[in-house]
Amino acid sequence: MAGRTWEPTKRGAKDLNRWLSKGKTVYTLRNVAQNIAPYEDAQLYSAHTFDRRSPITGEWMTSHLSASGLLAQEGTVYEQPPKGVRNIASPAPQVAGPLPKNYRGVLDETEIRGLEKRVADMPDPKKRRWGR
Repeated sequence: MAGRTWEPTKRGAKDLNRWLSKGKTVYTLRNVAQNIAPYEDAQLYSAHTFDRRSPITGEWMTSHLSASGLLAQEGTVYEQPPKGVRNIASPAPQVAGPLPKNYRGVLDETEIRGLEKRVADMPDPKKRRWGR
């Protein structure tokens, strides 16, 4: 990966805080649990833009995190987005492909009868009595 990196140490926090200025964006990597999201990429990156200073510590802040807090919570911070890794804010990959234009869904007679029976068995919402 090109660009600078900062490790989650005291020295890394000081270096990152010195390097930052208003409007600078840094990037962190996040690992995705494949047992929970099997169709998701194994790693995603997240962008953090620093836009203000903390009134108490004077450190640069992104949303609710200071520069040292970002390092402590997310781990290594990168100056440039990682190559070949998708942004966490971009849409997920499509698992099922779109249907072709000439696709024609066929409903046979038994399917139609089954759907009609389900509709007939449903209670009429206008005749429904509430409170029972």
